[in-house]
This record gives sequence, C-alpha cells and structure tokens, in this order.
Amino acid sequence: MSDRLLRRPEVEQEVGLKKSAIYEYMAEGTFPKPVRLGRRAVAWRASEIEEWKATRAPAFA
Repeated sequence: MSDRLLRRPEVEQEVGLKKSAIYEYMAEGTFPKPVRLGRRAVAWRASEIEEWKATRAPAFA
C-alpha cells in the first residue's frame, strides 16, 4: 500500500496551520518531518498527518 504525499499547501489546509507554525512544530519535534522529493521540494505522508491530527483532537479533527 502506498501512502499519499501531501505538499505544503495541502498540509496547511488539512491541519489549519500556516507554514511558519508547521516549521516551528517540526523544530520542536511535535510535527511530522517531510520527505524530500528533490533539492527544493518536500511532501508529508498523509498517514503521518492523519496520525498527528488524531493526537491533537478535537482541535484539528
């Protein structure tokens, strides 16, 4: 089973956070790290975003 990859705009919409908050949470170690797609492109695994949202419920559910 392949996991869908979400680019940053999709992640922002999915979790209700902006770029700066996402990267701040990543620096704290409380948000999933992205997968590198290229030199300047990253994406997040949809399953990891769903898992993160489940731990933050009900605020992000």
